[in-house]
Amino acid sequence: MNKSEYFSPNNIESESKLLFEKLKSIINYREKFTLSKNSALLVLDVQKYFTDKYSHAFVPSSIAIIQNINNMIECFNSLDLPILFTKHFNSDNDSNLMNKWWNKRLEKESEYFDLDESIILKNNSIFIEKEHYDAFHETNLDIILKDLKVDTLHICGLMTHLCCETTIRSAFVRGYKTFFVFDATASYNQEFHLASFLNLSHGFTVPILTNNLISELKK
Repeated sequence: MNKSEYFSPNNIESESKLLFEKLKSIINYREKFTLSKNSALLVLDVQKYFTDKYSHAFVPSSIAIIQNINNMIECFNSLDLPILFTKHFNSDNDSNLMNKWWNKRLEKESEYFDLDESIILKNNSIFIEKEHYDAFHETNLDIILKDLKVDTLHICGLMTHLCCETTIRSAFVRGYKTFFVFDATASYNQEFHLASFLNLSHGFTVPILTNNLISELKK
């Protein structure tokens, strides 16, 4: 499988704007979701498993998106809005197909299980462990969001075409509006990244750039 650093710290601002233009024909023909005061930031699986270059699952563009994720964390924290992080793992006992599909698994005891050390964590951060692509499946995410009266999720993290995409589809059928942050999300290559955004923008979510999201939230 081809891996590429389509986002780098040096090009992410210009490259994301250029790629984002490819979505305009899809997102402009329908009324967008509106931002809500009952919003939360959901950061998916920004673990060393995907951000450490020595891991077999390393996502080359993961390093470039961390600053944008941190910028959103600071924004949501300043507005006293919930910030949630997921951490993925698998074990011998789980009954899903993850182990069979990938042949390798991320165990909780692994040195790669923890979040990347560059990610800013706040005292009110909420952590959710999951064993499936879908962050809602067999977790307490839905219960937590309902307790917090959240109706809108702003989703970013790793990887675009797997856990992020599956979670957004699941959020939609549960009645949550979602905004998918284009330059705070990454996959193994540009093709996976753009394909997910093209499909999801048609029927499930509103794509948005980090700076635009922050500007809108601070109005």
